[in-house]
Amino acid sequence: MEGATRTLRRMERMKNALAQRQDDLTLVLANIHDPHNVSAIYRSCDAFGVSRVHLYYTDTAFPALGLKTSASARKWVDTRRHRDLPELIADLRQDNCQIIATCLNADARPLREWDFTRPTAIIMGNEHSGAPQELLAAADGSLYIPMHGLIQSFNVSVAAAIILAEAARQREEAGFYDQARMPEAEFQERLRMWLEK
Repeated sequence: MEGATRTLRRMERMKNALAQRQDDLTLVLANIHDPHNVSAIYRSCDAFGVSRVHLYYTDTAFPALGLKTSASARKWVDTRRHRDLPELIADLRQDNCQIIATCLNADARPLREWDFTRPTAIIMGNEHSGAPQELLAAADGSLYIPMHGLIQSFNVSVAAAIILAEAARQREEAGFYDQARMPEAEFQERLRMWLEK
């Protein structure tokens, strides 16, 4: 009896999480070398209902994601791997995403000036060299997080969490988390897959 109750509670938690998934909000992680940062970003993605992450790695191996740091979030957040820029951009455009790069260039707009209720892909570059130039050129614009201290930037996993928190705030106000936004058949298929994990 206790086992059946646990199973029902687990299924209800999964249904609730799936109902709040935001399939049209995603991150592109570009050559982020530290696997601890990548794992922490996956944890934030799950927390804010992001369904998938795109890994764009052109100068290093794809990261090994740690179970401890990610709190197993990688089980609940899908991964798409890319080494080819046209393939990545086609994938994002197929989902009608506006593509926004995190970058401190002259045209960058503050985080809160962006409309995250639109389908959106956010490019996160590594902390040393930022997003690759080819991704910056393919983006529709760039954003920065306003800061009031002497340090120029946040750790990349912290920056990802701040950006996703703002996106979630806007989407909550628009009612995006109030009901499932995916077709019922897809919802049931994902639930089946999650139950098998």
